[in-house]
Amino acid sequence: MKKTYLIITLFISLFLTTNSVMSEEKKVIESGHNYNIYTGMFDFSDDGKKSQVLGFQHKNNDLFRDSFLGTIKPVTGFMFTADNATYLYTGVQAEYTLGKINLTPSFAPGFYEKGDGKDLGHLVEFKSEVQLSLDLSPNTEFGFSYNHISNASLGEKNPGANSYMFNFLKSF
Repeated sequence: MKKTYLIITLFISLFLTTNSVMSEEKKVIESGHNYNIYTGMFDFSDDGKKSQVLGFQHKNNDLFRDSFLGTIKPVTGFMFTADNATYLYTGVQAEYTLGKINLTPSFAPGFYEKGDGKDLGHLVEFKSEVQLSLDLSPNTEFGFSYNHISNASLGEKNPGANSYMFNFLKSF
């Protein structure tokens, strides 16, 4: 339990102390659209219902807002699993640049359909995610992300799902 509190404290401290303003060079390159194609394991912590996942996410870099939390941008995406579960979402993400490394937490409510996969308990689910990516070139990144999808007890049951993904991001 102490490790969890330490990790959360470290995570919050990093957000509060990180310089969220990107260099002018990167801002110019990031005007336009950013696409993220990702794949990984949906609900890896549930041996009975884990499944491969594939997804796509769009971010419009022209719609950013600088705030006390950093640079905030809207994101929209969808993912589906090998068990025909689908999740369509839209939300916001913050961006923190540490040299060539980018830390991107996000929050996105959406609609989940279980298909033949895990029953998450409700149509409306909320995705909290953190992504760590590396700049490969001025407009290309490769990253790793972890997310948790939950219905915040809107349904009678709320088992949640923990997933990890490998991400390929490209700006145009």
